[in-house]
Amino acid sequence: MDQGAELIQALKQISREKGIDEDVIFEAIESSLVTACKKNFGNNANNKVIIDRETGGVQIFAQKTVVEEVNDPGLEITEEDARKINVRYSLGDIVDVPVAPRNFGRISAQTAKQVVVQKFREAEREILFNEYISKEREVVTGIVQRKDRRNIIITLGKIDAVLAPSEQIPNEMYEFQDRLKVYVQEVKQTTKGPFISVSRTNPELVKRLFEQEVPEVYDGTVEIRSIARDAGSRTKIAVYSRNVNVDPVGACVGQNGYRVNVIVSELNGEKIDIIEWSDVPEKYIAAALSPSEVLSVVTNPEDYTAKIVVPDNKLSLAIGKAGQNAKLAAKLTGWRIDIKSESQARDLGFVPEESFEAFGGLYDSFEGEADYE
Repeated sequence: MDQGAELIQALKQISREKGIDEDVIFEAIESSLVTACKKNFGNNANNKVIIDRETGGVQIFAQKTVVEEVNDPGLEITEEDARKINVRYSLGDIVDVPVAPRNFGRISAQTAKQVVVQKFREAEREILFNEYISKEREVVTGIVQRKDRRNIIITLGKIDAVLAPSEQIPNEMYEFQDRLKVYVQEVKQTTKGPFISVSRTNPELVKRLFEQEVPEVYDGTVEIRSIARDAGSRTKIAVYSRNVNVDPVGACVGQNGYRVNVIVSELNGEKIDIIEWSDVPEKYIAAALSPSEVLSVVTNPEDYTAKIVVPDNKLSLAIGKAGQNAKLAAKLTGWRIDIKSESQARDLGFVPEESFEAFGGLYDSFEGEADYE
């Protein structure tokens, strides 16, 4: 087998192994040889290299402009000499003049090799970037590889991703070879290849997990209208269905809680409150305060404030530890809420006595005196 045929065979093998298009490889070789030619013929020469895709034969040309008088032989050629190559050439044309390469030497060969290696790396980086950019804002499964200072490095198949400290769930332990699902926040190209930032705290992680586990959410029958999350502790989601025959809360919960429990398990026990979204603010706000019972909701649409009354023995539950439940409810609904117990409300004239109404059966909760916004 001659050298040209061996070259073609080698390039086809590299193409298969690296997943790089053959034309990209040929162009890389040609580019490297142009660089080597500049070393060989001088930097003022305009060279072009063509590799025959079938035989592997290499042709090197010096590209010269047809002029009346030659001032730079490396870049120019007379019209008379140009017509010896092809009678159609005239002043201003670019002529490809075949050249016989002299001894390239060790430096030229090394230059060509370096350019080829660089082109391969660039092509591989581009392939990886194109593969993973499509996964941006999606959930993928990764394997914990190592710790780098406070960052957790997670392998996603062919590439590593970075789980920064701010994107880690508090008190969640990440051990070598642990499998976990992460939300791909950003994929960007760098000089060292694609950089992938992932998260375990982003509320969108919960949304994507429901899309994976609940067919009705995936196909759009059930919509997740809002999410409020305190990562590692509690999440509230508001769901809605335009199909009156589909119970959005029940669809997300699943039979015997199977669907939601899969997600709770993935989030290491994070409590999830699933409520039905409503365009009636009072009903929506009452549901958002789950798992507390709510007696009354009075809203002021002008400044988006709501006064809430709960049973005396439910006040601490409605507010939650460190105000968590109330804060999440406010974030979920977009309303500023002021919570009072029933006795406080009566003493302060918070709401008229006749307005007390119990809101019940508005939510499902799973394991988990101030204004809150």
